[in-house]
Amino acid sequence: MASAFPHFYFYNSKRPGNASREKRAQTPETNPDTDQILKPQINKIARRKKNQSFLVERNSVLLTRALSSYVERGSMKDALHLFENMRHCDTFIWNVMIRGFVDNGLFWDAVSFYHRMEFEGVRGDNFTYPFVIKACGGLCDMVEGKRVHGKVIKSGLDSDVYIGNSLIIMYAKMGCIKSAEKVFQEMPVRDLISWNSMISGYVSVGDGWRSLSCFHEMQACDIKPDRFSMIGILGACSLESFLRNGKVIHCQVIRSRLELDIMVQTSLVDMYGKCGNMDYAERLFDQITDKSIVAWNAMVGGYALNAQSFESFAFVRKMLEVGKLRPDLITMINLLPSCAQLEAILLGKSVHGFAIRHGFLPHVVLETALVDIYGHWGKLKAAECLFGQMNERNLISWNAMIASYMQNGENRNAMALFQDLCNKTLKPDATTIASILPAFAELASLREAEQIHGYVTKSRLDLNTFVSNSIVYMYGKCGNLLRSREIFDRMTFKDVISWNTIIMAYAIHGFGRVSIELFSEMREKSFEPNGSTFVSLLSSCSVSGLVEEGWEYFNSMKRDYDITPRIEHYGCILDLIGRTRNLDHAKNFILEMPPAPTARIWGSLLTSSRNKGDIEFAEIAAEHIFSLEHNNTGCYVLLTNMYAEAGMWEDVERIRSLMKKEGLEKSVGCSVVDLSSKTFRFVNQDRSHIEINMIYDVLDIVSKKIGEDIYVHSLTKFRPSDLEKKRTSSPKSHSVRLAVCFGLISTAIGNPVLVRKNIRICEACHRFAKRISEITKREIIVRDSKIFHHFNGGHCSCGDYW
Repeated sequence: MASAFPHFYFYNSKRPGNASREKRAQTPETNPDTDQILKPQINKIARRKKNQSFLVERNSVLLTRALSSYVERGSMKDALHLFENMRHCDTFIWNVMIRGFVDNGLFWDAVSFYHRMEFEGVRGDNFTYPFVIKACGGLCDMVEGKRVHGKVIKSGLDSDVYIGNSLIIMYAKMGCIKSAEKVFQEMPVRDLISWNSMISGYVSVGDGWRSLSCFHEMQACDIKPDRFSMIGILGACSLESFLRNGKVIHCQVIRSRLELDIMVQTSLVDMYGKCGNMDYAERLFDQITDKSIVAWNAMVGGYALNAQSFESFAFVRKMLEVGKLRPDLITMINLLPSCAQLEAILLGKSVHGFAIRHGFLPHVVLETALVDIYGHWGKLKAAECLFGQMNERNLISWNAMIASYMQNGENRNAMALFQDLCNKTLKPDATTIASILPAFAELASLREAEQIHGYVTKSRLDLNTFVSNSIVYMYGKCGNLLRSREIFDRMTFKDVISWNTIIMAYAIHGFGRVSIELFSEMREKSFEPNGSTFVSLLSSCSVSGLVEEGWEYFNSMKRDYDITPRIEHYGCILDLIGRTRNLDHAKNFILEMPPAPTARIWGSLLTSSRNKGDIEFAEIAAEHIFSLEHNNTGCYVLLTNMYAEAGMWEDVERIRSLMKKEGLEKSVGCSVVDLSSKTFRFVNQDRSHIEINMIYDVLDIVSKKIGEDIYVHSLTKFRPSDLEKKRTSSPKSHSVRLAVCFGLISTAIGNPVLVRKNIRICEACHRFAKRISEITKREIIVRDSKIFHHFNGGHCSCGDYW
């Protein structure tokens, strides 16, 4: 109101109604004495008013200069105090204040001041909006940013190149690259900053291809790149590991005489490091005369990225001793991957402690890196603690915690965290989905798998190759192999992981011949197999009993593809040897293989010993397993059963005592059937189901029809005191039988029955499922803890070896 008052006064002073009074004041009086007395007084008053106007104008200029001085020094409190004592009608002083808030990172205050400016009726100009837009970008406030953008359009300032550039930067910073593109394309005039903003914008959203394309388009328009153009496009080359393009840009840098620019030099070092050429990076780094902390960090990060962990730490020491620079926040972030590669938990904790002591925390990027590394080491409590204490969490933070759960087999916790994320304003991206889908594959029903697939499709993330690979894997693990193959065939872009995934899907279902056909098709389409390909292929041969083919592929790894077999490959071959029941060969193979045997390797020998009934070899395998994993429940249970069937009761009691001492309990068998919108669970001797009477009636009918004597199997070897207990837990009442019978009476005739079981299916139930598939003429699919068993026509896809 105060600022409007002078305007009101001068406006009224010019009204037509005052004309007569002005005219009378100018008419000379007839009395000469009076005229001589008043004239000097009038002239004196006029001079006084003129001096006051000059003083006001001069004071206004001085106040504006003082305001600008406060703002430039960052004294925003003093600037605000002075502003409140000034006239607010001038847009310039509002712009000074808004710019000051933005320059000092006070983005919320800048936006609030802009709204106050509008409220007081002062119109923004082409200098106001770039700062307000920058403040919206700093707040990552998309709603406010779009509102300001709309105001710019209404004000007719959308053609201003500076405002257009600010909008591009804001939208790109918030990940809305499509909106940035729209602004860029609609700009009537584009300057170098416009092009640089788009090049850097594409890099910020991880699209190096389009950034490179934009750079070439800029050059085609005869716009000469500057240092910022070079820095942006080198970032694109780093992002996509475009070494060849990076070298071309390096040549342009030299031709543009920018090779001595410290920022460009650092970007080149970073690019060569991220493209895997550390020799070039070192050479360029040595040419930098005034090495900044950014240049040192680029080298540290480059070594870590290229798995040269010792060099990474050595360079930090060199930075301290030669460069006389102290590590900063980025140094800590770059060092953590080296700690993970070296499995140096103590070193990683030291980095964490250094970050705390030097005030680098809280910081979302560093905290996320720490969550990731603790998850990698299996320190879930530490990862959960860090994640819970984070003041700010971005999507990468959530993804890191989900991935940590997945790496440590905590699938249920991963799924729970994913549900929490879906209830937040953040939206899962392709990385989130690709990380969580394996959890659905392990735990979810086919119905839940279809639900998450629907969510992925609605989110338009199914076009991402990584996500599609995870969906193929998920359907394969959930038992719908046809759907898995359908999605694989429909994929537009397949990579080697896509082929590995579908080969493994057929492997776990026991269709090894199909896996071999897919491998041949993969080679015909010029995809180069990797180590994971041969894990999938050898698993196919192992599950399907293709012994000769398995050996041939194993021998071809080094011979034809220069791939050194890892422990996983040796494990698959050991399973193949086990099928031949040659336990001496299997034992010698373990002792002679280059990598140190793991519990999984000795577990394979234990399985082979169980199938052959050789307790001596089983004890050898179990001894090695216990030395590596003393809490391996499966090993205890399997050994106990072998001793019991052999009538070795003292050994049975000894193993049971060991289990009790270790606090281990046998897993409770559980079988699950999914029908329409419900999941039905069964345990051994279950009596809780609403249709349990009918289920047992069907089970009795089927058991009699297949001629099964439910008490014959191995019972003669049990001592009398345990015989009655064994009868109550006879195979007839096992959960998988109850689930199969329920599936038979609850699904349409001709449809397959799918049962999920949490532990290995026993031999008696395996025989039962084979016979029932033959009698009912229906396919019975049982997924146990290891593989899928497809029972059809009295045969199983596993070939009776699992």
